[in-house]
Amino acid sequence: MPRSPEIRSQPVKSKSRRTILKAGGALFVSVITPLPALASQILAVRVWPSDDYTRVTLENDSDLKVTHFVVKNPERLVVDIEGIDLNSTLKDLVAKIQPNDPYIKQVRVGQNRPSVVRLVFDLKDEIKPQVFTLAPVGEYKYRFVIDLYPANPPDPIAALIQKGDWNKESPANPPLAQGPVAPPKPDPAPLAEIKPQPEDKNERNPKVVPDEPRMQLTRMITIALDPGHGGEDPGATGARGNREKDVVLSIAKRLKRKIEQYPNMRVMLTRDADFFVPLGQRVVKARKVQADLFVSIHADAFVQPTARGSSVFALSEKGASSTAARWLANKENSADLIGGVNIKTHDRQLASVLLDLSTTAQINDSLRVGNAVLKEIGGINKLHKGAVEQAGFAVLKAPDIPSILIETAFISNPEEEAKLTDERYQEQMADAILTGIRNYFAKNPPLAKNKLT
Repeated sequence: MPRSPEIRSQPVKSKSRRTILKAGGALFVSVITPLPALASQILAVRVWPSDDYTRVTLENDSDLKVTHFVVKNPERLVVDIEGIDLNSTLKDLVAKIQPNDPYIKQVRVGQNRPSVVRLVFDLKDEIKPQVFTLAPVGEYKYRFVIDLYPANPPDPIAALIQKGDWNKESPANPPLAQGPVAPPKPDPAPLAEIKPQPEDKNERNPKVVPDEPRMQLTRMITIALDPGHGGEDPGATGARGNREKDVVLSIAKRLKRKIEQYPNMRVMLTRDADFFVPLGQRVVKARKVQADLFVSIHADAFVQPTARGSSVFALSEKGASSTAARWLANKENSADLIGGVNIKTHDRQLASVLLDLSTTAQINDSLRVGNAVLKEIGGINKLHKGAVEQAGFAVLKAPDIPSILIETAFISNPEEEAKLTDERYQEQMADAILTGIRNYFAKNPPLAKNKLT
């Protein structure tokens, strides 16, 4: 009678399992090897060039281990990504680097060693890189981000006062198609004129000529325009696929050109192209140019497509003025999560800039300018609310600058989405905002900051 099968297992160094089967004098050897782990996959690559910085984003299906270092002479940034193999999506990164990128000449992509892909960025100048990862949020999966900042950023005020460059569009920002631009409207009242006191015209001062023209100095007013969202953060999207970040940038550029027609007004855009600016950095930019007013421009969205109308918001110290205002503020304040911020630098920025230092005076001034703008906007579109609303918008927390947020219309409403993409409506909106701003400054001239024309 044959014996029962005998099964013996022997461990081996290769971590495979060898099973020896003996049955009826025959010898069978079975080798079972574990399947290799699947490599992570790069799902998309995106590049966001701008004068401020260039961002490169790699979206992937899992968190990645990444190391990087800078090489000098010539300037290069080397990034090693572990746990992935080179695929066609990653190769597409080479073609996404444009010749007019301010900081990247080209990028080389290759399989450096098994399961390690190396990216080599050939740079145009010295940079300070920020490399970080982002957890899944919204429609995004894991993201690995490379931000290339200039080692020697330009002085923002020096860049602002170069009036000769104001009307020049960069290759990345061609002129907007538009109809005729109306000439500047007459001043509603003199804008913060500073005049020297006249001398006594009597017999003790015979040198004074009565008809002699007096020197007149006009206070330069600086406006910070903040087109919401941008780059990785598209903002709201309409039923026809129009994105909030594109619409508000177009309106802001139109408004910028109109402001620049006045010799005693100058303007700074927190972003002038499609790239992301963290909420705190928008405030920092306004303060660096000593702005007299901060205007954030948005296009609202709501869960119901019937919601419509324009709105103006100011900051609140005591909570939102309505449930809708609180909902909107929470939504706008989540932009940093969608757009992607480096937490290490973001925390320091919040500690130094976005403290709740806003004074009652700042909020009162914001309400005044908000009412002036709301009145003008009401002439071209239905108002969602008849008064300026208030909520805790992070982007309005500059402690020393009157700040408002304008929702130009509901992009989630099909009728208003059509308006927002119409050139004529964009021109009308820009005109209304400008008129409101000028009416405010005519009645509330800013304090002197040693900026005169």
